[in-house]
Amino acid sequence: MGATAQVLRQLPKPTDPNLLVGTDHFDDAGVYKLDETTALVLTLDFFPPLVDDPYQFGRIAAANSLSDVYAMGGRPISALNIVGFPDDELPLEILGEILRGGAERVTAAKAVTAGGHSVRDAEIKYGLSVTGVVHPDQIWTNDGAKVGDVLVLTKPIGSGILTSAAKLGKIPIDDLQQAVDVMTDLNAAACEAAQKIGVRGVTDITGFGLVGHASEMANGSNLSIEIEATAVPLLEQTAALAKKKMLTRAYISNLEALGDRFEARGVDQLLVNILADAQTSGGLLIAVAEDKVDALVAALKERSTPAAAIVGRCVQRTEQSVTLA
Repeated sequence: MGATAQVLRQLPKPTDPNLLVGTDHFDDAGVYKLDETTALVLTLDFFPPLVDDPYQFGRIAAANSLSDVYAMGGRPISALNIVGFPDDELPLEILGEILRGGAERVTAAKAVTAGGHSVRDAEIKYGLSVTGVVHPDQIWTNDGAKVGDVLVLTKPIGSGILTSAAKLGKIPIDDLQQAVDVMTDLNAAACEAAQKIGVRGVTDITGFGLVGHASEMANGSNLSIEIEATAVPLLEQTAALAKKKMLTRAYISNLEALGDRFEARGVDQLLVNILADAQTSGGLLIAVAEDKVDALVAALKERSTPAAAIVGRCVQRTEQSVTLA
């Protein structure tokens, strides 16, 4: 659970009945009902550069922000830029490339960029505030999974490790291309496939890692999740770079936050750390009824999503919210 979530828990809860999804289960976005057929999906995310190329950074940050709308089953319609930039130290051409990259992903999502806000900052930061739409009866949340559901992941794990290695000069920039391609890939196709088949619980994999976001789904749905560690797809070089300690620091805090609600049974600690490591613009983790999982995997493959891997299942609640085996 992030710092913002801890603070929000201490504030009065909203009482507006039109707020269909708030902060109770740490979902990917808020949802506000406008009428019987339309609800707004509201999200915001921004962060410092993960790659040196400003255009690609803009694309990654935008895809990451847009992902929250797809994780709720929504369709992005507009976006606002959020910028922190040291304009007294760096040329504005860099900012222009970041915004160009962001605009490219917004356009690819068939949404529009409607403006934004910038402040002078000592460090570059960029992201989007995204508004989407969804039918009030067709919202996906991370608390909709059922015992017996199968879990499908739509992107490989490892972006945090590869970007960390690139920053430290441990891999050639060309070796980062696969990670860039995965991070900039919109979750639109995965969302479309899941809508076609019909699914029950969805979240996207970002800062809390696969095990952290799986735990949120388990807790919200009042069940436990078992993940087959070796079934989780990894980006090339992820394991080799993890052995060289290229993980982000987030895996430590993510595992500490889970505490005794997490268990790894016979899984190599290196793989445990990888699956707890932070991701950027990760895939959707989808809980689907067992009799629909083959159709979902086929639909994902038809749409060329980066992955369509069965990685676990939902079981009766135990002391552990997530178990790796």
